[in-house]
Amino acid sequence: KGTNMIRNNIEVDVKTKCLENGITQAQLAEDIGTTAPYVNRIIKKQEGVLNKTFVQMIESLGYDIEFRYVERKEAK
Repeated sequence: KGTNMIRNNIEVDVKTKCLENGITQAQLAEDIGTTAPYVNRIIKKQEGVLNKTFVQMIESLGYDIEFRYVERKEAK
C-alpha cells in the first residue's frame, strides 16, 4: 500500500497525443487558454492531475488507476 500506482505515464501520453494530432504542447496550451510552461508543469507532476489522497483511497481499496483515452466522434 501507499505506492501511488498510476499505471499511465501522463507526460508520455500527452506528448504522444500531441504528436498524433500534429500539434505542439505550446499549441495545446493556446487551445485551452493557458501557457506552455503551465501545461508542462501539470503533465510532469502527476499530483497536478490526480489528488494524492484520492489515489491513496483507491489503492487502499485494492485498485490501481488507469486512464483510457477515447477519441471523440465530433469534429474538433
